[in-house]
Amino acid sequence: MSFEIEGKLHKKFETESKTATFQARDFVLLIEDGNYPQYIKFQLTQDRCGLIDNYNEGDAIKVSFDLRGREWNEKYFTNLNAWKIEKVGEGSTTPQEDVPFPDEDQMPSDPDFENSAGQFEDDLPF
Repeated sequence: MSFEIEGKLHKKFETESKTATFQARDFVLLIEDGNYPQYIKFQLTQDRCGLIDNYNEGDAIKVSFDLRGREWNEKYFTNLNAWKIEKVGEGSTTPQEDVPFPDEDQMPSDPDFENSAGQFEDDLPF
């Protein structure tokens, strides 16, 4: 199950080697939520640890992540496992101005579909 959230990069930490073959890196996203801002910690693992390198604290970013949980010695842990980071607005289209649909007399002419009177000829059987 994957999720997305937008916020400001509040803090990023250095990559830590947890074992000889496993590395992880945490970062914190600040989510403005009315009177109570939320500081949400995410984790990057393995080859994704460098995804946060190109962003600075204070940058508005969008994080795509998975929710992960595990049990160890009857203790339960939850991780927000980030797998994609992008600047807010990257990859999205700019909202278009609300332009009304043109009337029939404003439509551009196409001589292949007009008769001699300049009217549209419909040769479709339906």
